[in-house]
Amino acid sequence: MEKIKEFLKDTSYENFTIEVASSDASFRRYFRLKDKNKSFILMDSSLEKSSLKPFIKVTNLLLSVNSHAPKIVFEDYEKGFLILEDLGSLNLLDKLNKDNFKTVYKKCIDEIITMQKIDAKDLPLYDEAFLKQEMNLMKEWFLNKYLQKNLNKEEIEVIEKSIDLIAKKVLSHPQGVFVHRDFHSRNIMFCEPLGIIDYQDAMNGSIVYDLVSLLKDLYIKFNPKDIEKLALYFKEQKRLKISDEEFLQWFDFMGLQRHIKVLGIFARLYIRDNKNGYLKDLPLTLEYVLESLKKYPELNELYEILSKVKLPCQPQILQH
Repeated sequence: MEKIKEFLKDTSYENFTIEVASSDASFRRYFRLKDKNKSFILMDSSLEKSSLKPFIKVTNLLLSVNSHAPKIVFEDYEKGFLILEDLGSLNLLDKLNKDNFKTVYKKCIDEIITMQKIDAKDLPLYDEAFLKQEMNLMKEWFLNKYLQKNLNKEEIEVIEKSIDLIAKKVLSHPQGVFVHRDFHSRNIMFCEPLGIIDYQDAMNGSIVYDLVSLLKDLYIKFNPKDIEKLALYFKEQKRLKISDEEFLQWFDFMGLQRHIKVLGIFARLYIRDNKNGYLKDLPLTLEYVLESLKKYPELNELYEILSKVKLPCQPQILQH
């Protein structure tokens, strides 16, 4: 906090009060600066200065298509701080329920379609190597290090073969669009219009990635049949000329890539970064993986391996 107070001394925000706003899975921290009826968000990236330029770049891309990203009102590259428009303290997770989720998710899907108007050619490419690298986190951090499972040669071959298949399936979907990469209930602010945060890792990738992040949310789950109908709403709005069955297969395989990766990431956050808050989200993440694997005979061997996984604890999951 002293470092922040020292930084603010050289700004017009010196006399604003400072409150902790939030933190995320990275080393960034967020504080709310308040003075009477004025409020801003201070983003402290002093331990992760390399994330500032991507954040500013993607902010400008989002604002260019009128997406509601927070405007940057002050920046200091050297010290690693930004001061941002305050989009409030309520996110979608705070407000979603069984009565409103269909309406709210349709608004979010419309927002994905808006974001996909961005010219993504200068963003990092979600290519085959990167897709596989992400999924391999599951084997290393979730199975080996977190569950301390000693995989035999056959199991390793099954995992590698399945990862290769999933990556190739994902790359067969339409590519080349803006991908937020973490477009879910905690990163969408409940304001008018809906606000978007935590997008600095945006890439150029699959047309359905953000749809999966949204509808197969790792922090809240709704009826799978309702989720499929919402996924098909996206297909209709994008006027994609494929069958519903094929589109839902895209949705499943993209979900497999994302959730296999996240099993590894949540385990790594706990083991490497001493952040245990994500362990309670492992059961739902694994549930999504198993639900999709079970549908496809070509992934039956991976299903057999992961269906035998016993998590050390099964905290209650928020469900509606």
